[in-house]
Amino acid sequence: MTRTPKEVAATYFEAWKSKDFDTLASILHEDATFRGPLGTAANGAECVAGLKGMSEIVTDIDITHVFVDGPNVLTWFDLHTSIASPASTANWQRIEDGTIREIRVTFDPREITAAG
Repeated sequence: MTRTPKEVAATYFEAWKSKDFDTLASILHEDATFRGPLGTAANGAECVAGLKGMSEIVTDIDITHVFVDGPNVLTWFDLHTSIASPASTANWQRIEDGTIREIRVTFDPREITAAG
């Protein structure tokens, strides 16, 4: 049974928060792409590598709301890190056939980049 886009997005955040990178890899399409203020990724393996890197400073992901429109899931959350104050973040994902195909993230990275 294929999971709904909302379920896949929830799995993404649960796995990232718990540093379960095998589960993350299992829900990312091999050609998944990522674009955000701190980097880009051209495939699923690069997405996992980027999330591993971010997980070194992420201390919490406090989800405020999830918006679902067909295969599109937008998650609004506060990104807590060990090096900056929480950053209000929008994460859009396009999910097809139970895997994430695209991720776009936006937040103000200035405190994080200044601390890095």
